Amino acid sequence: MKRNLIYLLLVLPLLVLLGSCDDKEEIVFDHELPQFELKENAILLEVIMPQGTSKDDEIYIVGEFNGGEDVAVEQLEWRLEKASNSEVKWGIYLIPSTFKDGKTLADGFYFFSKKNGAERTVKNEDSIHRLDIGIGTRTNVWVNRWESYFEPEDPDEETHDGYVIYVEDNSTWETLSLYAWGDAELGGGWPGIQVTGTKTIGKVTYKYFDTGESFKGLSINLIFNDNGGGKQLEGEGLNITLDRDYYFRITDTSYEEIILSDYEGYTIYIEDATTWGVQNAYGWADGGDITPSWPGIAVTGTKDINGVTYKYIEMGEDLNGKFMNLILNGGTSQAADIPVTLDRDYYFRVTDSGSTEVDPYAPEPEEPEEPGEAHFIYVIDNTDWEGLSLYGYGGAVLGGAWPGLSVTGTKEIDGIVYKYFSIAPENDGKEINLIFNGNGGTVQLPDLPITLNRDYYFTITATGCTELDPPATN
Repeated sequence: MKRNLIYLLLVLPLLVLLGSCDDKEEIVFDHELPQFELKENAILLEVIMPQGTSKDDEIYIVGEFNGGEDVAVEQLEWRLEKASNSEVKWGIYLIPSTFKDGKTLADGFYFFSKKNGAERTVKNEDSIHRLDIGIGTRTNVWVNRWESYFEPEDPDEETHDGYVIYVEDNSTWETLSLYAWGDAELGGGWPGIQVTGTKTIGKVTYKYFDTGESFKGLSINLIFNDNGGGKQLEGEGLNITLDRDYYFRITDTSYEEIILSDYEGYTIYIEDATTWGVQNAYGWADGGDITPSWPGIAVTGTKDINGVTYKYIEMGEDLNGKFMNLILNGGTSQAADIPVTLDRDYYFRVTDSGSTEVDPYAPEPEEPEEPGEAHFIYVIDNTDWEGLSLYGYGGAVLGGAWPGLSVTGTKEIDGIVYKYFSIAPENDGKEINLIFNGNGGTVQLPDLPITLNRDYYFTITATGCTELDPPATN
């Protein structure tokens, strides 16, 4: 009896455990929890997306019931909605009365991502779901992979471990460098880092600089420069925080930040110097209107480029590559026709008398320096030297090299004959040291510092030089 009691005590916990296994409880993970309200007249699909699906992606359901991929994609009716309280769940309400040709979800369907392509299985096979469900129901559906998951990596695709500075370089500099100071020093010292590479975005090829992982979040002051050659761009607008990529356009003397646009067409820029005001761009060819009918396309806006305010007209992507005779007009007034092919942006300066194509990024021509004034050094020569020369060094080198200038000529003033040396205008105002010498021989006078801002008169001997007052009659 005692042995049976012990046996019963040992078996009892096992029976309790086995009994508990009969009460099957379904395990529900957080990502499977309902995220959308049921609707009595609609089928609700709650779709669990694979890792890497962007929250701003556009995802569509595709099947025979809605006409297939060519019809359903881009139609709002078939686009899924991102759940607000879930990172992985999206939903869509389907109303069977809108299905085509008597088809249902049981005939098969899949999902299509605008960013990642069609849905695929884990073995990279076509993925088809089939459901026989009715309105007023909620069903979870899993997407295992997107088409992009199986695409081979592009070895030429650029990768960045930090944020990037992109530059549309319209400067004439032979080499572009980027220096930065602030929370850290980019490149470790002046002139900074060299261009990492180039990338074409839309119609523009940018040079770009990788700033690196360690610079993320830092506040820095950018200085674009010609690799330390003495030219640089810095100031307001180049003081940035590296919490994103930046895009700039630069010339030799100016810079501006660029806001990228999805617009892929070409643009007409107008520096408007007319009295009547350019308001439109009209284009025609042999077949008639190329743009909308007269007066054409209205001014889109204004933009400052290199200190000049331009009106600009976005011509539209549908006109890319087309030839036209362009008429910039104000409705009742117009400039003469300009033949153009819209395969690039155009910049015009328009006056009442006509239009001239300009380059807004060309450096301003340097103003020619005002020519200096020529001066003369007059000398009463009381030396016994066989020849007389004049050398100068310091702010200028007279004669290019020793022994310097030869005597230009002689001139009689108030009965005294002077030898004189002509000093070229480019030396006007320069500080130099004169050395009168015996035409490169072994004889010379001590250095004499002067400023070349007037004529000078000297009397010299073999041992010294004395400055004279200018003659009264000269």
